Amino acid sequence: MSSAHRFDRGHTDDLMTFLAASPSPYHAVANTAERLEKAGFRQVAETDAWDAQAGGKYVTRGGAIIAWYVPEGATAATPFRIIGAHTDSPNLRVKPLPDTGTHGWQQVAVELYGGTLLNTWLDRDLGLSGRVTLRDGSDHLVNIDRPLLRVPQLAVHLDRTVNQDGVKLDKQRHMTPIWGLGHVTEGDLIRFVAEEAGLEAGQISGWDLMTHSVEAPAYLGRDHELLAGPRMDNLLSVHAGLAALTTAIGSEGLPYIPVLAAFDHEENGSQSDTGAEGPLLGNVLERSVFARGGSYEDKARAFAGTICLSSDTGHAVHPNYAERHEPGHHPMPNGGPLLKVNVNQRYATDGSGRAVFAAACERAGVPMQHFVSNNSVPCGTTIGPITAARHGISTVDIGVAILSMHSARELCGADDPYLLAAALTAFLEG
Repeated sequence: MSSAHRFDRGHTDDLMTFLAASPSPYHAVANTAERLEKAGFRQVAETDAWDAQAGGKYVTRGGAIIAWYVPEGATAATPFRIIGAHTDSPNLRVKPLPDTGTHGWQQVAVELYGGTLLNTWLDRDLGLSGRVTLRDGSDHLVNIDRPLLRVPQLAVHLDRTVNQDGVKLDKQRHMTPIWGLGHVTEGDLIRFVAEEAGLEAGQISGWDLMTHSVEAPAYLGRDHELLAGPRMDNLLSVHAGLAALTTAIGSEGLPYIPVLAAFDHEENGSQSDTGAEGPLLGNVLERSVFARGGSYEDKARAFAGTICLSSDTGHAVHPNYAERHEPGHHPMPNGGPLLKVNVNQRYATDGSGRAVFAAACERAGVPMQHFVSNNSVPCGTTIGPITAARHGISTVDIGVAILSMHSARELCGADDPYLLAAALTAFLEG
């Protein structure tokens, strides 16, 4: 039997819906919050006093969201079990003065966000999404989900060596998308965005806007055993963590407080008030302890018993570039989640962390794979080492094997999102 039919595809179908509805970190947070509300969670404001009431709560800040569930009988020293992920993905983001163009073309000035795989944004129909901030300080989501912009590649007739020498792109000159013809007029783009959002342009005083591919996620392959889509790094993990959290809270006698922490700005170093290196997670955990009458000693005890699974995508072995991978570790799609190891602490996993994740996979009946980089190829990193160092929390790096990481459109096994969610659920249930 094909691996495409081993598991119910309901989880992956729902992931595709989540990806399509979350073109920006702000949309991902809004969609996560909506699903949490349906599961019985309630939003709490950082500016309010928090109570000791049991149940599910969540906090949002920009492109970050942290949700936790306090079971009946939890004490101030009850440890947490955390799933860490991030909401942002590499893309092209609108500059403060966006109206530009030359030679009769109207263009949009963009800045490159994160480790963008530049050529994947060429000749692709792009929409525009994000948030605008009004003069009264309120934020409004924007999602223009139709072909609006395009970064055109130079024709082969004007670059005769492109197929021999490869595409060579200047980040400033060659990545500016077109969106029309005519003279450039200051304020055009924001006036257009305001009209699309049902707002007045004069109301908008700030914006965080970005491009996204308007091509929908889709099953791929002879037996539909693969999934192609945008932003799987790392909304796949956000979605799996959300599914695990809302499933785990139905378990009897939870020995831990399950937490989902989805941060922004992982792709450019996590150094922000909504990033993993900021104080948000620590503040939430501490305030949860103190709201239940805890002391500093209780907080220290709770943190000492806490474990975090930092869930992010990893590299599946590439059939055309197998020499770039570690010879003894070739993760495959639909082979189950990855345990990611780097002894130089680009990943936070150690031997005891491996045992924790292996136990969760065994309990869930899920296969587990291992990822380690080729010694000659530098390793990327995640929120894992940051979380471990900032909060003194035992952290394990895991994820799902994908191809085309940081592309405008990535590829994974269609069974792996479900397998990851199952393992995360078993982890939260203890």
